[in-house]
Amino acid sequence: MSSPVAWLSSDGAMAYMRQLEQAAFLVVDDFDSMRRITINQLRTLGAKRVFEAPNGADALRILRAEHIDVVISDWNMPVMTGLELLLAVRGDPKTARLPFIMITADAERDRVQLAIDAGVNELLVKPYSAALFSERLERAFTRRPPRPAAARTATAAPTAAPAAAVPVPVAATEPARPTILVVDDTPDNLHLLSRMFKDEYRVKIAHNGEKALAICHTDTPPDLVLLDVMMPGIDGFEVAAQLRSHPSSEHIPIIFVTALTDDASRLRGMELGAVDFVTKPIDPDALRLRVRNFMRYVGLHRELQANYDTMLETARLKEEVEHITRHDMKGALAAVIGLVQGLADGAQLPPGQLEQLLLAEQAALQALDMVNLSAEIYKIETGSFTLRPQPVPVAQILGRLATLAGTTYRANNVAVHVTVPAGVPPAALTAVGDPMLCYSLFQNLIKNACEAAPPGTAVTVTVAGGERIAVAIANQGVVPPAIRERFFEKFVTSGKPGGTGLGTYSARLLAEAQGGAIAMQTSDADQATTVTVALPSHAL
Repeated sequence: MSSPVAWLSSDGAMAYMRQLEQAAFLVVDDFDSMRRITINQLRTLGAKRVFEAPNGADALRILRAEHIDVVISDWNMPVMTGLELLLAVRGDPKTARLPFIMITADAERDRVQLAIDAGVNELLVKPYSAALFSERLERAFTRRPPRPAAARTATAAPTAAPAAAVPVPVAATEPARPTILVVDDTPDNLHLLSRMFKDEYRVKIAHNGEKALAICHTDTPPDLVLLDVMMPGIDGFEVAAQLRSHPSSEHIPIIFVTALTDDASRLRGMELGAVDFVTKPIDPDALRLRVRNFMRYVGLHRELQANYDTMLETARLKEEVEHITRHDMKGALAAVIGLVQGLADGAQLPPGQLEQLLLAEQAALQALDMVNLSAEIYKIETGSFTLRPQPVPVAQILGRLATLAGTTYRANNVAVHVTVPAGVPPAALTAVGDPMLCYSLFQNLIKNACEAAPPGTAVTVTVAGGERIAVAIANQGVVPPAIRERFFEKFVTSGKPGGTGLGTYSARLLAEAQGGAIAMQTSDADQATTVTVALPSHAL
C-alpha cells in the first residue's frame, strides 16, 4: 500500500503521522457498518484513539466527557443529524474550533451550503477513496475551521469592499480520466478489453486475483473493475468478496465479465455487489455502452465533490477577504481617531466646528466598535485571540468618551462626569491592554449607562489607580431583577428598543481578554447601578 500522505514532504508526512497517532477521533454514523469502515480507514492511517457514536446526541455526550481532536460525522442520522451536531459544536466556545468533517451522499446544493455556513471544515461525498479521506483529514488538521455565518452576522459590521476584486483560484489542470481495472487470466482477453477502453479511460490490467486486490487496495483505486470469474488461485467471486471487506475498495463498482451463464452465478455476482454481469463472448459495442453509461455516474460523482470543494474554498476566500478588510479598516480608523483627537485637543476651533469634529470622532469610534465586535469577539469566544499588550491611557480614553457621550445624550438631558483621584498624574492611571479594545469596552458601558439613566440625571465615571486600574461607571436606575444574574450573558437585554444584548456581553469578553474583570451591582434601595472594570496596571 502506498503512503497515505504521499503529497506531503517527508517532514510534513512525519508530523502528520504523529498527529494521527496522538489525536482522538470521534466517528458518528447511525450505521454500524459505516462506522466500522471509517474506523478501519483511521486505523490504517495510524490512528490509535477512536470513539464512536450512532447519532449526534450521543456524540455531544462524548464531546463533553472526552478530549476529542477531530469529528467525522455522517449527515443523515436519527435523534440528531450531522448538521445539528455541527451547529452544536460550533455554538460551544469549548469546541468551536474543533475540526469537523461531514460525510454525505446529499446532492442538494442548498443543503450543503447550510453545512458550509455552519462552519464545516471538509465535505466528503460518498463513496470516496482512502487517499481522498486521508487528504481531507490532513487539511482538517492544518486549516482553521471557517467562521460560521451566524457568528459573522450576529455582530457583523458593514465592511468596505476591497479596492480590487480578489480572483478565485481556478484549477488549470484537466481532471484525470477515470480508471478501469481489467482482471482476466487470459492474455487475449486482457488485450481485447484494454484496447476497447484505452482511448476513453486509463486502463490497468491484472492477470490474477492477487494482483487485482493489490491494485484496488492502494490509495488510488480504480473507478471500475471488469472482473473475470474463473481464474486460477483466487477466483472472481472471492476477489469481489475481499474488495467488499476492505475500506479502500468496498465502494469500487464491479462488472463481472465471464463465460458463466447460469442464473445461480449471476445471482451470486449481484449479491457480492456487482453493478452488472456480462457473459462471454462479449459484444464490444454493448459492453462499451454499459461502461460508458456507468462512467457517467462516476463523472457526476467527481463533479459533485469538486463543486462542494469549490463552495468550501469560496467560503474560505470570502472569510479571508473579510478578515483582511476588517484588519485594514481597524488600522485606518485608529489613524482617523488619532488625527481627529489631535485636532480637537490642539486647535483653537469655534464651538460649532469643534462639535462637528467631536461628532466625526464619535462616528469613527462607533465604526471601530463594530469592527471589534465582528472580529475580536469571535476570536475571544473561540480562544484564538492573542493580546499584544500596550500602555492604555485609561483616564484619557474615558475623558474623550465622556465628552462624546455628553454631546450625544444632551437631548436626553443626561450628563457624563469623569472623576480621577486628586494629585494623581495621568501616567499612574495607565493600564496594560489594547487601546482600541478599551475604547470599545468603555464606550459600550458608558452608552448603556446613559441609555438607562433617567432624564435630568448624570452618569459618573470614577477612576482609581493602584495594582489594578479600577473604573466605576454609575447611573441612576436599576437593572430589572429578571436579568440581573445574566447581565453579562449574550443577547440579554430588557426595555431597550432595538437592543441586541451584545454591549455588556462584549464588555465582559473584552475586559477578560485583557486580563481584567468586570462586575455589576444594582441597588433597589438607592435606585442606582454601578458597573466596575478592573484592568492590570502598567508598571512604570
